[in-house]
Amino acid sequence: MFPAAPGPRTRALGTSGVVVSALGLGTSGFGWTADRDEAWAILDAYREEGGTFIDTASSYSQWVPGHEGGESEAIIGGWLAARGCRDDVVVGTKVGKSRDAPGTSARSIRRGVDASLRRLGTTHVDIVHAHLDDTRTPLEETVAALSELVEEGKARLVGVSGFRPERIEQALALAHGSGAVPVGVVQEEYSLLVRDHAEGRLQAVVRQEGLGLVAHSVLAKGFLTGKYLPGAPAVPSARALDAEQHMSAGGHATVRAAEEVARTRGVTVAEVAIAWVLGRPGIASALVGARTARQIRQLMPAAQLVLDDDEVSRLASAAARATRDESA
Repeated sequence: MFPAAPGPRTRALGTSGVVVSALGLGTSGFGWTADRDEAWAILDAYREEGGTFIDTASSYSQWVPGHEGGESEAIIGGWLAARGCRDDVVVGTKVGKSRDAPGTSARSIRRGVDASLRRLGTTHVDIVHAHLDDTRTPLEETVAALSELVEEGKARLVGVSGFRPERIEQALALAHGSGAVPVGVVQEEYSLLVRDHAEGRLQAVVRQEGLGLVAHSVLAKGFLTGKYLPGAPAVPSARALDAEQHMSAGGHATVRAAEEVARTRGVTVAEVAIAWVLGRPGIASALVGARTARQIRQLMPAAQLVLDDDEVSRLASAAARATRDESA
């Protein structure tokens, strides 16, 4: 039996008081797989479909030859100015991985955020994340620097990305002990095929501390769209190499299990994979990227798809096999 009620289109970001779209827009492809015009079309489509949560980073897309980083932020900033909609969306960025402001020292954080604000054309971001756990910098310094940004009005919330649970706990203890603004948002990779980072201890920390857990790479670098199954037509993709890590018998079995659910529900494999993530405990939002406006429109209904217990069980069984294959 299918659930009678659809899932919520918006969710609370932990206990922060900030509400975001269940589906956030990941923009690492802006300036890479989507040029400015296509990126603006994606942003327009996302907003028209009710999306309000835009995620970027100072380092996007410095891996492209000739790029310096900040291309994604600049595209978003131009769109925000042209549409006059800054107050209608939640914007989060990440600092610490850009070439011009590497690491999370106080100097790098401030330099990185000031550059991000210029590119975004705004006086503040809603969430500023440390994009990596920079173990060369004392955690006390990172915590204090992020807190200062909130105190100065340059950010509303502090977030971290790619931090181990114990390091998040340490950062929280330091903030509480010093009176600094504590971490309120955690970004972590999470999908049917990559579960170990976001489950277990991290889920416990998120629950106990009232944090907002935002999942990224929810389609396993595109593998969970189904386009990489044996026999499927080859689809040129800048992310194909990233998806190869999941090309095992178990990985393909997971996609086929998702296909069965999708066929029964009349939805896509990608929607099923996203709905699975959104149904996990503690998830505030799942970030999805798109190369075209059509793609983002196709993904948005996943926010309201609720899987039943039998569907979740079948997907979990297939995914467990994939995990065994990849660890063998």
